[in-house]
Amino acid sequence: MTALVEWDDVTKVFGSGHVQVDALSHVSLQALRGELVAVMGPSGSGKSTMLSVAGGLDRPTSGRVVVDGEDLSTMGAAELALVRRRRVGYVFQQLNLIDGLTAEENISLPLELDGMSGRRARSAARTTLALVEMRDLAGRFPEELSGGEQQRVAIARAVVGDRALLLADEPTGALDSSTGEAVLRLLRAQCDRGACVILVTHDARLAGWADRVVFLRDGRIVDQTGPRSGPEVLLREPARR
Repeated sequence: MTALVEWDDVTKVFGSGHVQVDALSHVSLQALRGELVAVMGPSGSGKSTMLSVAGGLDRPTSGRVVVDGEDLSTMGAAELALVRRRRVGYVFQQLNLIDGLTAEENISLPLELDGMSGRRARSAARTTLALVEMRDLAGRFPEELSGGEQQRVAIARAVVGDRALLLADEPTGALDSSTGEAVLRLLRAQCDRGACVILVTHDARLAGWADRVVFLRDGRIVDQTGPRSGPEVLLREPARR
């Protein structure tokens, strides 16, 4: 299979001097089309930074990130924005929904910015909302939704359209177990259609849905394993659904 995203000797440093933090240190990893990769590790290990450089939200201090064959380090701001809009879906920990837009409008906005007609974009948004059991709440604003409902809207916004790379930072943190399972089924389905999903999680049960689990510590990859051959705790959910 072809690599969809590659971290090539990536280092990311924040600050300088006595406040310098090496968030990532010489990270090299490839994730393939059709693959769900779970990234685990303690708080501060670099998991979220690994996603942010893959999504073009941060630039590596050194090394390079290649998404769908294109080196992000060679791109200007406008080109990076185009990649994020067309190829990358991102579920942020902070969700980043736009308060003045309804759930449907939050989801349809990236499609409309990319030139899709309003009618088609809203239709796609409603279809995706149905996948996360939120279609009846399409007309509500974020402040009218619970934390879990807002999280499902953010997930729907990430998967709408034909994005090849989905980056999910603790996407089930505010959800109950049954809704969380529905979200993982949705992410798994995106892999089955050929997308690549990178999932940051602290939950070993969620990592059990992955094809591969990558462990970070102090900004470095310290281990990788598949759920069927890894620690017993990772065997509680099957790798494929």
